Amino acid sequence: MKQYAILLMLPAIAACTSNVKSSDNELNDANTPLHLLQPDYDTPYEIPTADSVKATMDRILNYVDTTTFMQLDESGKQLKRGTFRLTSYEWGVTYSAMLRAGQVTGDEAYTRYAIERMNYLAQLAPQFRQWMDEGEDIDPLMRQVVAPAALDDCGAICSAMIKSGDERLKAQIETYYDYIINHQYRYSDGQFARLRPVKNTVWLDDMFMGIPAIALHGNWQEAERQFRLFHEKMWVDNMHLFRHGWGPDGGTTKDEGGTTKEEGFHPSFFWARANGWALLTACELLDVKQNDYIMQCFLDHLHGLLPLQHPTGAWHQLLDLGDTYLETSCTAIYCYCLAHAINQGWIDAETYGAPALLAWNYVAQHVNETGQVEGTCVGTGLAFDPAFYAYRPVSKFAAHGYGVTIWAGAEIYEMVKTLHIKKNDSAIHFYDTDPGDTEPIFYIEPTDSNT
Repeated sequence: MKQYAILLMLPAIAACTSNVKSSDNELNDANTPLHLLQPDYDTPYEIPTADSVKATMDRILNYVDTTTFMQLDESGKQLKRGTFRLTSYEWGVTYSAMLRAGQVTGDEAYTRYAIERMNYLAQLAPQFRQWMDEGEDIDPLMRQVVAPAALDDCGAICSAMIKSGDERLKAQIETYYDYIINHQYRYSDGQFARLRPVKNTVWLDDMFMGIPAIALHGNWQEAERQFRLFHEKMWVDNMHLFRHGWGPDGGTTKDEGGTTKEEGFHPSFFWARANGWALLTACELLDVKQNDYIMQCFLDHLHGLLPLQHPTGAWHQLLDLGDTYLETSCTAIYCYCLAHAINQGWIDAETYGAPALLAWNYVAQHVNETGQVEGTCVGTGLAFDPAFYAYRPVSKFAAHGYGVTIWAGAEIYEMVKTLHIKKNDSAIHFYDTDPGDTEPIFYIEPTDSNT
């Protein structure tokens, strides 16, 4: 028998409602395709265009380009202070993001931003090192460059310098790498650890601050070993999330093989941005080398995160506590990781693409006309109580929101340029081939052959 297809699109609402016969002129099931009424979304439920994504990224680039200076102040011995610090780990993230943005958009302004500033620091380093060796109290921002004293000083920016492929940065890369591999404080099993807030605490942040640079430098064995150590201590299996902090005083248990495992401090708090650093670390490592263990950890983490995405597209400051605020930087990181994994073919677009787009739409809404990223949690230490995390301030000057938003934008830009994304029955879906300019068929009238 002949198969009938009914194509219902938004113009049908106007056609139906213009002939409403009910006495009170109310829309009802008989006179209107109610499923096509437009929801009142808090975050736009739309497929962004590549041009709109780049426009958001351009505002950020223009803002940070005019507020981060490549010059010394009047003394000639200090970096001229701008809005953000050229030597911070947040700006290491920004340099990596700018490199990726330049690669996918073809706009050299992004690439120049990163290359010029990283080279500026490398060119200044020998003079500041000499002053330091002569006993001068040098600019603390440049001390991070010539004598790093924490993973925060060197890991993210080392990664960006390696990714640049710029031969002029080799000496500075080795300074950073030497600290990471030879001087960072470690726990008794060799894992990166800290002496604050108390001795032998492990911070989830340090996955990203140290491990990617090791892998990019070519030491895969140590990078994977560190990843496994973090996963063993920080992963909470029943939550499919990472705790933020760990210490050696939480008691021990024995696994099925009889091996003693230290459980760490309890209770555990699932801080959103720290989980972002962990997810991002897996992405960075998978870019270096495909690895079944790390890929499975990445997928397990996604399975914990996606059910916690708020309908606005964002995630909460404490992931499992829905009364904590929605936070921009973590949402940008998860957006980047989802979109990057889709673009690399690690995960399927139909399952993970719509959450990535929704996250981007949320983040884009929080980039103001000046190019400032709003709603970002400020720098955060480690604690073992919920109030500390729940009440951390947010600021448009928190540097953590800028690089990750550029990074997310770069991957979303590539995704919408290369994939076939359409609305079907008002929902966003991904197709192997272009289904055309109109909304695809969403209903097939039953027949003898398809009932």
